[in-house]
Amino acid sequence: MAKQVTPEEVRNRIENGEKVEIIDVRESAEVMSGKIPGAIHIPLGTLALRKDELDKDKNYIMVCQSGNRSKAACGILEALGYKVEDMVGGMNNWKGNIQ
Repeated sequence: MAKQVTPEEVRNRIENGEKVEIIDVRESAEVMSGKIPGAIHIPLGTLALRKDELDKDKNYIMVCQSGNRSKAACGILEALGYKVEDMVGGMNNWKGNIQ
């Protein structure tokens, strides 16, 4: 099971200059309302098809609107051998900048 991280932990990592790899698995219409700066948008439904865009040596933080799809995304990527963390609460709990 993927490690869970809070939106505050993710924001602190970004603010501390840590290089974080964030994947936003929401649908395009949802992302238009704003996403975490630097996040890569890969809708959940296309995640397995686009796995080759990801690097197995990196750790990815999965984000959705409320936390359900990011948990599913973690399961998919973990099964494929990727290192992932699940941002609990999703964008509903994000208090940082958006772009």
